Amino acid sequence: MSKKSSEQFLSPLSIDLKSVLCNLKFVIVLGAMLFALCSSVEAQQPKKVSRIGFLAATDATRESTRAEVIWLALRERGYIEGRNIAIEYRYGEGKIDRAPELAAEVVRLKVDIIVVSGGDAWIRAAKNATKTIPIVMMGAGLDPVVAGLVESLARPGGNVTGVTNLTVELGGKRLELLKEAVPKLARVAVLYDPATPASVLDVKEVLPAAARALRLTIEPWEVRPADGFEKVFAALSKERPDGLYVSPAR
Repeated sequence: MSKKSSEQFLSPLSIDLKSVLCNLKFVIVLGAMLFALCSSVEAQQPKKVSRIGFLAATDATRESTRAEVIWLALRERGYIEGRNIAIEYRYGEGKIDRAPELAAEVVRLKVDIIVVSGGDAWIRAAKNATKTIPIVMMGAGLDPVVAGLVESLARPGGNVTGVTNLTVELGGKRLELLKEAVPKLARVAVLYDPATPASVLDVKEVLPAAARALRLTIEPWEVRPADGFEKVFAALSKERPDGLYVSPAR
């Protein structure tokens, strides 16, 4: 699997961040943030504190590690919370219907940049809420070009940039690897979130094509919030498929 097929990056960035993070995804996200912050600071009065809006699909506990890596890297670059940057956190707690409300709230706070840790619905909510504040996506969701979030990977246009994993495009490869690991594989249960576009696309288009080529039968199972997993696994224990595939849910 080539790096090009596994990750594609949006690219208005020219800042050398190799010494900041060994994880390339965070380097790109951080670079986009610094690019936007620097552009904003140039237009501000000296010593004004820049404000970052952090919009997350999940909760503070789940996002803590991811966020801490970014804030640590920012501190190493001289951006320190409480001194020259302020961070406004908004968490969706897994409730996708709150995306527009929280995005609008962050915009009303007049932040200088919005970092979105969530899928297409969250990125789109931020984009719909503002056409001027830079938005940095952190690698979740569909191909941003297909989703209509950017014009192209090379030239995003608009106010959205960041990193995308293109995880759905790898669905067929994951199924192939599962087949290699379990040669007698015939029936594969696929768990997916019907409220997530990337997950639905994976189940309806990507995996069926790969399954036909591998002579596999896939059996989609919807998993919804709360007790969704418990109900599905109780049913799977009776059906006993040969393998289990969990579709990306962000």
